[in-house]
Amino acid sequence: MTRLVVGPFNRVEGDLEVRLDIAEGRVREAFVTAPMYRGFEQMLPGRAPSDALTIVPRICGICSLSQSVAAARALADAAGAALPPNGVHAVNLMSAVENLADHLTHFYLFFMPDFSRATYGGRAWHGEAVRRFAAGAGEHQRRATAARARWFTMMGTLGGRWPMSGSVLPGGSSRAVDASEVRRLQTLVHELRAFLEETLFASPLEAVAAWTDAEALARWHANDPARGDLRLFLTIADDLQLQRLGRGPGRYLSYGAYAQPDGTMPIAAGLYDEARGALEPLATDAMREDLTCAWLADAQPLPRHPREGHTEPAPGKPGAYTWNKAPRLDGRVVETGALARQLAAGHPLLRDLVAREGGTVRTRVIARAMELAVVLPWVSRWLDALQPREPFHLAHELPPEGQGVGLVEAARGALGHWLSLHDGRIARYQIVAPTSWNFSPRDAAGTPGALESALVGTPVEPGETTPVAVQHVVRSFDPCMVCTVH
Repeated sequence: MTRLVVGPFNRVEGDLEVRLDIAEGRVREAFVTAPMYRGFEQMLPGRAPSDALTIVPRICGICSLSQSVAAARALADAAGAALPPNGVHAVNLMSAVENLADHLTHFYLFFMPDFSRATYGGRAWHGEAVRRFAAGAGEHQRRATAARARWFTMMGTLGGRWPMSGSVLPGGSSRAVDASEVRRLQTLVHELRAFLEETLFASPLEAVAAWTDAEALARWHANDPARGDLRLFLTIADDLQLQRLGRGPGRYLSYGAYAQPDGTMPIAAGLYDEARGALEPLATDAMREDLTCAWLADAQPLPRHPREGHTEPAPGKPGAYTWNKAPRLDGRVVETGALARQLAAGHPLLRDLVAREGGTVRTRVIARAMELAVVLPWVSRWLDALQPREPFHLAHELPPEGQGVGLVEAARGALGHWLSLHDGRIARYQIVAPTSWNFSPRDAAGTPGALESALVGTPVEPGETTPVAVQHVVRSFDPCMVCTVH
């Protein structure tokens, strides 16, 4: 057996290291390390509650809006604050803008460039991958970057700026949108639709969203295997057998997304169980954070719920190897992200694919592409639902004592903020980010986290110091390490 430490990974937000124990050309065990400590959970206690709205978006430059929404929802929960319909739509719109932009970033800047590497020089598709996706030079990568930049101009109208928009408040949004702005925003929706339909899918969004099973996807792919970037990905995936790579724990967590003013939620909350093919109710009270392998001290030996969580650095702690806690749901390892959302929403294609191959590198990438096709038409409808003469925000008053929780679906998955107030100040603030779930270390029972288990069996070629297959698995989860260690 040999040992290999891979990291830091490029094209990843924050630092990441993976220790691999390799036997007979495959990963036997993996240990995932978040080597950087930032300490936002220690910065917030003692501050005024509203300070959280300014501080927590600085956790991450990629999902700052999601952090803002989680903080605002936690404060709203503590205050019993309600949002007017315009406020609901405005927050959903900003969340969708950030999440869809992240899907573009992941596909074109983080994931697909790996297939333009010289490692794959002998493959029939390699030349086309280089032309489209080569880092900093690919024709379609540059096109996607321009489309993403135009798409993000929506945030200037909806939230004032991005990242770190200050418009999201517990009672809604401080930035009202008028009728002329709605028309301009609809133009930006049409522009992104054009890019997706011409470059990513080379098909109408509605046709993509309507795929019902693996056979429908295969027929579409076979019709013209190189037309559109998703088809090229499927060609590559078939050749490299990515449907056999990076299989996750088989349990998928969604907090639910894009709740409407009438209380309906197009993306449901719950825990999807791959073995049962069913969605279980979301039971957040069953959450615990295990600190066994984290460089964090805990006076209580048993894992705590985040609302009772404590963050105290303990560098050099025996047996620890990361700054990341190990969140568990009812003692179980879960995976979160776009795949979890689409399974919770009951999308027939993703449910069929997961029933056949599980949560793999291939299904994770397909799920993010599918979310682009599904959610963009919703954005257009939410814009039409805005009533410019009606309020976007309702006033509220925070109590001096209380607790609140804010649950959000960021691009990478389930994000939760838990806070408690005492004497009008923040007494406790705890965060569980999507990468906290996916990149968690082992718990007290020695059970590896989602990525740690997904890496087992991954091939490592002789002489590889940064195994390309390992990178495909890691990138399929799209890590954001600065969120993990907040």
